[in-house]
Amino acid sequence: MSKEHIDEVSGVSTTGHEWDGIRELNNPLPRWWVWTFYATIVWAIGYMIFYPAWPLVSSATTGLLGYSSRAEVRQELENAEIARRDYVGAVRSSELSDILADDTLRQFATAAGAAAFKVNCIQCHATGAQGSPGYPNLNDDEWLWGGDIDAIHQTIAHGIRFAGDDETRISEMPAFGDILEPDQIRQTAAYVASLTGTPSSPEMAEAGATVFAENCAACHGDDAKGMKDLGAPSLADPIWLYGSTEAEIAAQIRAPRHGVMPAWQARLGETTVKELAVYIHSLGGGE
Repeated sequence: MSKEHIDEVSGVSTTGHEWDGIRELNNPLPRWWVWTFYATIVWAIGYMIFYPAWPLVSSATTGLLGYSSRAEVRQELENAEIARRDYVGAVRSSELSDILADDTLRQFATAAGAAAFKVNCIQCHATGAQGSPGYPNLNDDEWLWGGDIDAIHQTIAHGIRFAGDDETRISEMPAFGDILEPDQIRQTAAYVASLTGTPSSPEMAEAGATVFAENCAACHGDDAKGMKDLGAPSLADPIWLYGSTEAEIAAQIRAPRHGVMPAWQARLGETTVKELAVYIHSLGGGE
């Protein structure tokens, strides 16, 4: 048996551990620390007795108190659903105008619509509803089909050019590549560009005004401000779905792209569609 080693400086015995000539003193732990450690052991044993602690195959030991955090959360969710149910029923049975007129109901519908928007709409219209190329911004005052609450509801419920809904909104711009000469398309693009900017050739824009009047004004209007009844966009503002350069405008005239929006009522139900309409109308661009 090796003899106990005593540190020469402190006079305290060492643990027998040594690293590069450094020995560890075998000082006793402070009594307050020891008693605290014992108390934690007692607390742990008591916790295991009174609360769920040991996992089983499909559950856990219940403990003498029978407490369950899952049951507590389940009850909170049930209480929230009960409180929500009255508002959902009110939204379901109310006209859109009545929802907007009732501050409490409008606030509930707006919050619920915002949640539904984040799940179903941001993929195309972006998180802030600012849109992206080919998908309209829902915050501005420019609406293809009108921005009042009923028009917004109609668009959400039945979609745009959606084949599965008989009430879907339909408007399709002809492919003028089959109707106009290439020069006429370039002239029309120059004229449309001149409505909000400087065309590459004023002479082409002047000729394009005539082509526009003969072929485009029937849908976009003599002033090119669009017709909401037809879903024809205004060309006299800086808001564009597919780009505002002359080349991009010419491409759209030649072979127009026709976006498709799903009809959401069959998927989400009337109540959620109402909530979405109220939320989008609240963004500030609604009429």
